[in-house]
Amino acid sequence: MKQNLTKVLPSSWHGKLSLVYANHQGTTTLIHNQNQAPLKVQRPFYPEGEQVCHSVILHTAGGVVGGDRLSCNFHLQPNTQALITTAAASKIYRSNGTQARQSIEIHVDADACLEWLPQETIVFNGAIYRQDLRVELATGASWLGWEITRFGRSARGEKFLQGEWRSHTEVWQQGVPLWIDRQWLPASEAVFHSPHGLYGKPIVASLAWVGQPVSPEIVEKALLLWCGKGEAGVTLLGKGLLCRYRGCATSEVRNWFTNVWQLLRVSFLNRKYCLPRVWQM
Repeated sequence: MKQNLTKVLPSSWHGKLSLVYANHQGTTTLIHNQNQAPLKVQRPFYPEGEQVCHSVILHTAGGVVGGDRLSCNFHLQPNTQALITTAAASKIYRSNGTQARQSIEIHVDADACLEWLPQETIVFNGAIYRQDLRVELATGASWLGWEITRFGRSARGEKFLQGEWRSHTEVWQQGVPLWIDRQWLPASEAVFHSPHGLYGKPIVASLAWVGQPVSPEIVEKALLLWCGKGEAGVTLLGKGLLCRYRGCATSEVRNWFTNVWQLLRVSFLNRKYCLPRVWQM
């Protein structure tokens, strides 16, 4: 009897990525890189000098489906500077009834700084998705991160009317919570149009700078940099700054966030922003 050699493919991915950065004579070096498909990282780039290591994360499967589990662990050792972004927009596909989930753990040691600047996440109608981000800061450490989420493929008229999206972010320093943000969007026609939901706008976004006190003057400057048509606001945190956006255009929030990022870099890191090369492709 002929043996059936058909290979059964897994129905979901359990991707993992672990990155560790160290300071070697003034150069931030990626000393540990462990990955499990579909996650991987490109070789390090140094477009602004040896002090700042740029890393680009790839998701080789092209998108996230129900049942997928993705986990990332980033560790910056003392006196390191790293910028991590993604190669393309993340796509969260319509679910088969199970939740897709991404978890990110970040540890930033003394006098180190991580800039976590992923590209846009597109949540398809019918997706069930949760993302968890936890940042642990040592004394003198800082973290800047943003999240830009588009609900539905709005370019083709799709709205996020079915499914669920959750986003949980926590930033701690020496056991003290600096910023905890929990968002939940249960998709429906009512929530899509509610002023307490999307208010008819497909894009929401947040930018946070956490780890160092920010003056009211910096908050005012960040707000003055806004010149778009959507809704925007800036809030002073106990040790940082928070920007929020709700609107229709990725380009306008991306431009605003980039300008705020430049302001914060000049004010706290003594350097101007340097656009990752992958954003210009």
